[in-house]
Formats: sequence, C-alpha cells, structure tokens
Amino acid sequence: MSVRHLLAAAAAPLGGFGLATPVVAQVLAPSADAYTLTSGRLWSLVAALLGLVGVVAGGLALARSAGRIGAGSGRRGAFVALVAGPVSMIIGGWVVAAAEGGPGTGYGIVGGWVDLVVGLVATVLGGLALTRSRRAG
Repeated sequence: MSVRHLLAAAAAPLGGFGLATPVVAQVLAPSADAYTLTSGRLWSLVAALLGLVGVVAGGLALARSAGRIGAGSGRRGAFVALVAGPVSMIIGGWVVAAAEGGPGTGYGIVGGWVDLVVGLVATVLGGLALTRSRRAG
C-alpha cells in the first residue's frame, strides 16, 4: 500500500468534519511524471554534465601529469576540473536546497545529490593533477 493511500485512508474519518480535506488534497496532489523535464531536473542535468566534464578533464590531467598519456603537464585539464567541479557542486546544492519534495516529485533532488558527489570527485581529481604537475614541472 502506498503512502498516499495510507494517508487518505487514515484521514477519511476526519473528512466529515472538514479538517482533513486540505491535507488530503495537498498529499494527493499529482507529482511530476517520470518523463517530464522540470526546471529542477534540467538544472541538475546541466550540473551533472558539467561535473562529468570536470571528472574526465581531471582524470586525463592526472594521467598526463603522471606521464601515462601524451606529453605535457596537464595543467589546463586540472584548471577545467577545478572550475567545473565547484560549479557543479554549487548548482547541485542549490537544487537540493530548493527542492520541496523527495525523489520522484520532479524537483531534481536525486540529480542534485549526484551533482554534489560528481563535483567533489572532479575537484579532487583536478587538485591532485595540479599538485602533481607542479611537482613535475
């Protein structure tokens, strides 16, 4: 039994008194469809893509600074990761803070948490690559 049905069944006896009608209407309000692209989902998607770019750039920069891939220090990729990671975390934190509901409500809260993690990984990879390229160069 879903939570909505449980709350509606529990509030049904109070419906005669008019006390539970606003609560039931608020709880039973339709949430966003799974395929609806809401603004919260859009922002979390943009931040996730930005964080993913930072992770890839930071990983490649770390590999370059270790001398595994190509020549060069990999500083440019480290800077890309150090910019993309925090921006991803800021947008993800904003999405999580602005969400008024949980997962599946269309506010993008799951994507916001993913943005926080991916942005942190990008920042750490960029920092490691920059530190390693400074030591090597």
